Amino acid sequence: MTMVDLGPQTRIVARLAESVTDGQLTAATPCPGRAVRNLLGHLLMLSVAFRDAARKDLGTTTDTHPDAAAWDVGPDWREELPKALDALADAWRDPAAWTGDTRAGGVDLPGAVAGAVVADELVIHGWDLSRATGQDYAPDPAALDSALVFLRAAADDPHRGDGPFGPVVPVPTDAPPLDRAVGLSGRNPAWPHRA
Repeated sequence: MTMVDLGPQTRIVARLAESVTDGQLTAATPCPGRAVRNLLGHLLMLSVAFRDAARKDLGTTTDTHPDAAAWDVGPDWREELPKALDALADAWRDPAAWTGDTRAGGVDLPGAVAGAVVADELVIHGWDLSRATGQDYAPDPAALDSALVFLRAAADDPHRGDGPFGPVVPVPTDAPPLDRAVGLSGRNPAWPHRA
């Protein structure tokens, strides 16, 4: 896993979030059982947790499993989320973030793996948010490459069913990289399915 500047991808996610209307907060997302407001809350929570993981500032934010925390936004999310995304990107610009060991979601892992995990989270949840709110989306190429490397490795993990990903959704081998990443994450690139 190589060091990636997450700034371009965090800015893309921040722009997507900025365009979300209040009326879209209850819209469905590709994350089963999660509305847009829940996805935004998750993005805020993971931004703080992975910022702290990069800094090796281990504690409550890095120890909490994602499913143990409330996936929701508070009244100030429009100000909090872009700041948290900026702080996340800044923390991962430090080469020390990518070395040694850290923790995120209550799991101990190498810094380089944590960096790849957060790149994947930003790329895939950016897609989730864009699909749920009808926005165009083109992820940062470096973050997308990092996410694909991580997702390919996760797809080969024999314990995949125990983790955060659903079964791989097959996509054509010549599909665009984003579609391949989405399929590897257990989502259908054709979401939402229109009759």
